[in-house]
Amino acid sequence: MQVQKNIKIFSGRSSRYLAEKIAEKIGKELGKVNFIDFSDGEMQPSFDESVRGAHVYLVQSTFMPIDNLFELLLMVDAAYRASAYKVIAVIPYFGYARQDRKDKPRVAIGSKLIANMLAAAGVSRIMTLDLHADQIQGFFDLPVDHLFASSIFVPYIQNLNLDNLIIASPDIGGSKRANAYANHLHTDLVICHKYRSKPNEVADMKIIGDVEGKNVIILDDIVDTAGTLTKAAQLMNDNGAKSVRAAITHPVLSGKAVEKIENSSLAELIVTDSIPLKQKSDKITVLTVADLFAEVMSKISENKSISQSFIF
Repeated sequence: MQVQKNIKIFSGRSSRYLAEKIAEKIGKELGKVNFIDFSDGEMQPSFDESVRGAHVYLVQSTFMPIDNLFELLLMVDAAYRASAYKVIAVIPYFGYARQDRKDKPRVAIGSKLIANMLAAAGVSRIMTLDLHADQIQGFFDLPVDHLFASSIFVPYIQNLNLDNLIIASPDIGGSKRANAYANHLHTDLVICHKYRSKPNEVADMKIIGDVEGKNVIILDDIVDTAGTLTKAAQLMNDNGAKSVRAAITHPVLSGKAVEKIENSSLAELIVTDSIPLKQKSDKITVLTVADLFAEVMSKISENKSISQSFIF
């Protein structure tokens, strides 16, 4: 695909693997940017080509460490000060999205703070994928293109040709997303009700619905420690499920998550490349989001509607 406007695509260091694929799909060379690291850990990005008057797309997921976020902020500021016409932050994985509200006294709303920082740095537009909560779009006073992994996951699920398919949500919070998949695929829905004693640790879990004899696919936006996911898979197997798979957008996979998945009853974990895998596994299938982002970026550059890029 070719675009007409003067657009330039650059990448932070952590997402270059994805930015290269996006640029190739669009038919553009990835822009040249240099990073200087001082001995105390301070960093300084600089563009090695003019961006004056250009639509500048900066591709960077903001997963940990925090350097990835700050690197993006510095790139935005550099492009803004170099007279870019517009600066579009392409953030496949929007970090700190789990801090979207005050769920207890005296805590920060981290995702709102990040939104403020990006706007203050000079971002003109945000492109992201499967936010943890839809309301985060309202934290920005600028356009937000919220893309969905359904356009990638649905065709893959359909090609599996599983009989007695059923969609599952690992918790109540993810039921809206799972229900959308279930409606599109014309399947039933089951929900796991979980109780946490503390963050990243599930104390108890129960299934709402019947999975006996079913091929289950668990839908969620983030897999972090994989504790909830592997516990849900085991619970479904114990309740007579024929097979259990999971389709989860962002593979954070911290700590011993990959080891847990390897030793679990999951038949397959399907993820996107919004975050690079730290460790490979035969059970993990990675689907690229490069085509989706390239398509939407091309449409935006030509002032076309992007609604056709979404399944639901």
